[in-house]
Amino acid sequence: MKAEEFDKKFDAGQNVIKHLDLSKARRPEQKLKRVNVDFPVWVIHSLDKEARRLGVSRQSMIKLWVAERLEKSNPFHKN
Repeated sequence: MKAEEFDKKFDAGQNVIKHLDLSKARRPEQKLKRVNVDFPVWVIHSLDKEARRLGVSRQSMIKLWVAERLEKSNPFHKN
């Protein structure tokens, strides 16, 4: 499919997902880097309890809370 045809379908609100190779999709400025953090056992228990309550993983809970805190301390900085 040519880009012009793709754009027309997209602009018309048609579903174009089937025309994309999502295996190569990347989110700009969202490259991941693994870090290790040691927490006291009580923190892990509290994180797990809250994660279960919200129905998410511990890792998701940590990422969400860190991101929220960083946005609160500097709402204009997105990196």
